[in-house]
Amino acid sequence: MLRSWRECAGKIAGGLPGLCCNDSFDSAIDKQRPERLKHNDKRVVITGYGAFTPIGRSAVETFENAARGVSGIREITSFDTRGLPTTIGGECPPAWYDELRARLAASHIRFGTRVERFATRAAVMMLGAAEEAVSMAFVHGGNQFDALRIGVAIGNHGETPPVEDMVFLHRFYDGKRGWDVPALMKAGGYDFFNFMRRKGDVAAAITGAAFGSGGPNVSVSSACAAGAQAIGEASALIRDGVADAMIAGGCESTLNFSGFVSFVLIKALVEKYTSPSAASRPFDRKRGGFVMSEGAGAVVIEELYHALKRNATIYGEILGYGSSADAYRITDTHPKGEGAIIAMKSAIEDAGLTTGEVDYVNAHGTSTIQNDATETLAIKAVFGDKSKSLPVSSNKSMIGHTIAAAGAIECVLSTMGINRSVVLPTINYENPDPRCDLDYVPNVARTMEHRVVLSNSFGFGGQNACLCIGKFQE
Repeated sequence: MLRSWRECAGKIAGGLPGLCCNDSFDSAIDKQRPERLKHNDKRVVITGYGAFTPIGRSAVETFENAARGVSGIREITSFDTRGLPTTIGGECPPAWYDELRARLAASHIRFGTRVERFATRAAVMMLGAAEEAVSMAFVHGGNQFDALRIGVAIGNHGETPPVEDMVFLHRFYDGKRGWDVPALMKAGGYDFFNFMRRKGDVAAAITGAAFGSGGPNVSVSSACAAGAQAIGEASALIRDGVADAMIAGGCESTLNFSGFVSFVLIKALVEKYTSPSAASRPFDRKRGGFVMSEGAGAVVIEELYHALKRNATIYGEILGYGSSADAYRITDTHPKGEGAIIAMKSAIEDAGLTTGEVDYVNAHGTSTIQNDATETLAIKAVFGDKSKSLPVSSNKSMIGHTIAAAGAIECVLSTMGINRSVVLPTINYENPDPRCDLDYVPNVARTMEHRVVLSNSFGFGGQNACLCIGKFQE
């Protein structure tokens, strides 16, 4: 039987007593809470966050390195890149990953052999980010949770098969009599757990099991929009009263040949660069493609009264969420940014704000020629004259593109930036592009008090998700 969310959280928080699902307690806040709240009247707040990225083993380390303009792009070591036109990526150092596995094994979440055998590299990173977020959510405040009201929403695409697995399987196909399954079974050497690792819901399933979360379990596979969309859909579930709290985020790790080569073949990755750290250069005139990376980001989000009732520390608020599809082409964004415009406007409208109240845009900013120009066009269409003075920057200049994890990591960094009054920079911005003529916070982080961030995530294939994140106000 799975241990309850509260039992896990109590141990993570340092021995807080576990409560059964039927426990109740008096609270002045309970008396203040309206009997019924409309969807748009419910507020969704952030009470914890975590990250595991090429520039940091935690959210704090990631943010501090990003604030210094540190790049996590390096030569790939996880597979043989000889013969490829690009050999770099945002690979998390092997020592970091080994440390993470050891930390999870020693933690109070469910990460024994039975769970670990199902886990992909990305799912392990997801558990690391989620454990950090959950631990943070319980540093202050009680652990009054109903495990059946706690859900999980994760953006992920499962694991791409390594070449070694494909070569091994092909040994049992002769092209004439078909597949020799009895010989395959007798030979062994192929782990049937690979079936689970290929599934798009593996990260959400393992995260739910690790924390004993019996509420909604949602998997989102919408390319580069997946992490942001998972957080947006999780907030909608809370607003709709389906859950009290959610672990939400995204993870991705496809730095093997089969995951990498497809992007090589469609010419999406950067091929010309003076050094790995200078390769990702969003909005710069000499940008030439994105840098594939890996990582995970997670937030714990709760309905406001639920967080207040347990006296939790609140770090921010999901004010609004917008989602759209370009409905244009599978590999190209709409040239006029129509889907991006709809998603941005929808997020601002959902937040009940005007464009004038948005202080900063955390851009999708992939460093591809088309995306950066189209996103600039879309920002101008949404913000009009304000776009000339609106700070816009891309975390991918330092982290690279973590695909399904990108929007979640950027949500975490946006939340931290609001609380620290720091806007992270776009590094490697050296050559202005006439088509990209906004304030991209070039090269150096900016100290600036800001209260509302619009975080953009535009997926390969035309999926768009935008989060409006705000500083918490009573």
